[in-house]
Amino acid sequence: MTQGQATEPDSKPDSAGREAVEITAVILAALLVITVVRVLFFRPYTIPSASMEPNLYEGDYIVVSKFDYGYSRHSIPFSPPLFRGRVLGHAPERGDVVVFKLPREASGSREDYIKRVIGLPGDRIQVKHSVVYINDQPVLRRSAPPGLEAMGDGLSGSVARFTETLPNGRTFLTNSYGDDGPADNTGVYRVPPHCYFMLGDNRDNSLDSRFDPDMPADATGPATCGWDSTVDADVPNFAGVGFVPEEDLIGRARMVLFSWRPGASIFKPWTWFENFRAERAFKTLS
Repeated sequence: MTQGQATEPDSKPDSAGREAVEITAVILAALLVITVVRVLFFRPYTIPSASMEPNLYEGDYIVVSKFDYGYSRHSIPFSPPLFRGRVLGHAPERGDVVVFKLPREASGSREDYIKRVIGLPGDRIQVKHSVVYINDQPVLRRSAPPGLEAMGDGLSGSVARFTETLPNGRTFLTNSYGDDGPADNTGVYRVPPHCYFMLGDNRDNSLDSRFDPDMPADATGPATCGWDSTVDADVPNFAGVGFVPEEDLIGRARMVLFSWRPGASIFKPWTWFENFRAERAFKTLS
């Protein structure tokens, strides 16, 4: 009579299953961390246009801090309508470079814009011969060495530059093609409560708060600021930003991490090195 020999059951299927569960858990945990960081703390953006030259260039990859102004529904990916207004809200300071949702687009996928805060609630803002006036006082403006502005197709052109100093001491460069451009002379904009007036640093190449927001006729509630169409009578009839509601603020631009000139392509790795702007890496924004 032979003694039966016990055999160890095959454990490979169980081991593979446990490994798959562990990998899935790690992936989900990583996604959760990324989501939390993106919702509560920081979010990356790529600059798509020249409207903020000479301080931000097309191809700059920037970091935006989201906790500076508190949180709105736009702090969450896809802007779900979970609540209105801001939680832990803080007002931006004059001169901050801010990312915000374009007010006129009513859907949750509204386009993100980036401009500089010039007017605070209650301010009177006017532009006369390209000089910005805040509450009837001109912003200090000094000539700076001229620079080059990207004109597209790899071309660039000379542009005048000025150093502007806001009433709170914030100083930054601006581009200008002259004193009588399409939006260099405006009426007086009166910034409504809970709203902000934004300008691009590239003053003659920015559809900002000087331009009619072209809001939908049925737009109501805290996400609207109203608009006096007579104030921009001398400004070209382009759809711009208008006043920006505080609910639409996303965060403050803090730093340029990396930058690539136009022409770099994710599908052509050699262009990463050819078009990399080393001088702009880790540049803080004033």
